[in-house]
Amino acid sequence: MTTRTLSLDDQLYQYLRSVSVREPEILRQLRQETAAHPRAIMQIAPEQGQLMALLIKLMQARKALEIGVFTGYSALAVALALPADGQLVACDISPEYTAIAQRYWAAAGVAAKIDLRLGPALETLAGLLAVGQAETFDFAFIDADKSNYDRYYESALQLVRPGGLVLIDNVLWSGRVADSTVQDSRTRRIRALNQKLHQDSRIDLSLLPIADGLTLARKR
Repeated sequence: MTTRTLSLDDQLYQYLRSVSVREPEILRQLRQETAAHPRAIMQIAPEQGQLMALLIKLMQARKALEIGVFTGYSALAVALALPADGQLVACDISPEYTAIAQRYWAAAGVAAKIDLRLGPALETLAGLLAVGQAETFDFAFIDADKSNYDRYYESALQLVRPGGLVLIDNVLWSGRVADSTVQDSRTRRIRALNQKLHQDSRIDLSLLPIADGLTLARKR
């Protein structure tokens, strides 16, 4: 027995995958294609996608937001979990990366659920707020440029309803956040956001040691 989270070596990680992950074939295909991409490190883990889908179903979410799409794995996992009339607003700046995503969304039959907004995400979020979309989203996932993480969080918190969830990826940052000798800009920004969230009375909080660290922030 242990009083702390286990470290996962390769053997234990593969065991976890073998008894937990139920990855739909279309998601597996997208993950495999993305694995050959020069920026494959940006891909979320399948167990994280499955957790996000489970949260969508537990919340009975109908309206979701994603900030940072890449090749579309997380968006596809969310869209598959949303009901038939559910909607995901997906924000990204790359036509190249999201072209891969759109192929798989179409193949999975969920393209109609996903409203892809190409352009700077902060502008997209401001636009949603400007047209009265505050507190209309059930769920938001942030996985984009780390320099704007705090601003994405503040916008997402305005857009989700009370009781809604904001998920933030990469909050453990390969362990660099815990190493005081690491002082590059992105690490410092994630570290500062983690500290801010810990003290933020607007949310209920849990930071999960899944993949590269995933924060769950429930809006009070």
